[in-house]
Amino acid sequence: MGTAPGPEGAGPLQKDSKVAVVKVQAVGAAPRQVTMKGLYFQQSSTSEEITFVFQERENLPVAEDNYVKLQVKACALSQINTKLLAEMKMEKDFFPVGREVAGIVLDVGSKVSFFQPGDEVAGILPLDSEDPGLCEAVRVHEHYLVHKPEKVTWTEAAGTIRDGVRAYTALHYLSHLSPGKSVLIMDGASALGTIAIQLAHHRGAKVISTVCSLEDKQCLERFRPSIARVIDVSNGKAQVAESCLEETGGLGVDIVLDAGVRLYSKDDEPAVKLQLLPHKHDIITLLGVGGHWVTTEENLQLDPPDSHCLFLKGATVAFLNDEVWNLSNVQQGKYLSTYLKRCDGEVINWCF
Repeated sequence: MGTAPGPEGAGPLQKDSKVAVVKVQAVGAAPRQVTMKGLYFQQSSTSEEITFVFQERENLPVAEDNYVKLQVKACALSQINTKLLAEMKMEKDFFPVGREVAGIVLDVGSKVSFFQPGDEVAGILPLDSEDPGLCEAVRVHEHYLVHKPEKVTWTEAAGTIRDGVRAYTALHYLSHLSPGKSVLIMDGASALGTIAIQLAHHRGAKVISTVCSLEDKQCLERFRPSIARVIDVSNGKAQVAESCLEETGGLGVDIVLDAGVRLYSKDDEPAVKLQLLPHKHDIITLLGVGGHWVTTEENLQLDPPDSHCLFLKGATVAFLNDEVWNLSNVQQGKYLSTYLKRCDGEVINWCF
């Protein structure tokens, strides 16, 4: 999705990802008053090819109840989780593209209590939104928006909000980060990694990170405050567990935020990218007593010996689901407000 801020002079960071075959075409609508177009995607029945289309849309009606009409100034592009859409029974013929938005409030419903026309806001559109972020204007419930801090640009707000909320959720809500803790952040040069490193440093934690290339390593070495140790796993020879135990004096790290793990032996996972990921046994080995492992691996399976080792350490495993906070109206605004205030430089209490 967008780019994440790195250290001064490092420039934007982008990570390679698998891209589906894409076609763009225009889809006409029935004769009606049209004022704008929005971008949608249509997935074929084979789930291999995605077609992006521009659809003409009628001008949005006046906002009602708790809804806000928003003029979009910036929109970030994040990966569309078609598997989750199928599991949530949200499949459609055409699905809106672009959910992380920043813009100006044009109109508010009669029950809106947090915003007024002219306010600068940012937010993440819900999974079931009918409006694409890649459009001139959208209609969204006020719970999915927060005020944009003055020091944050439109592009920064839209481009970092998703990974910022993910990082804050992982470090604060799932692992209870506090000053003096040691944190291992896998793939630290990624969008999620760079934000997580900065939040951990802001909280006073000791950070260890892994990288997958020399360029990424040089980028992280320019961070200030500096990272305790940067482990380059690009050659496949680095021992992540041994490096972390050495850096912590054999105690292990307090918190691990992974970027995926290997579940089986290297022979059973031939993909080159998987070869660079640590094995789940390595994560358990380097985790300290009372530690927290926050994983992005949705298919993680722990055998009885793995669970017993975690039990002996009194350690926990938490799953970082990108959409869990988006599915709750009550939590959504709370998470977004917390992260954007930190972007603005305001020091806030982590305990609510």
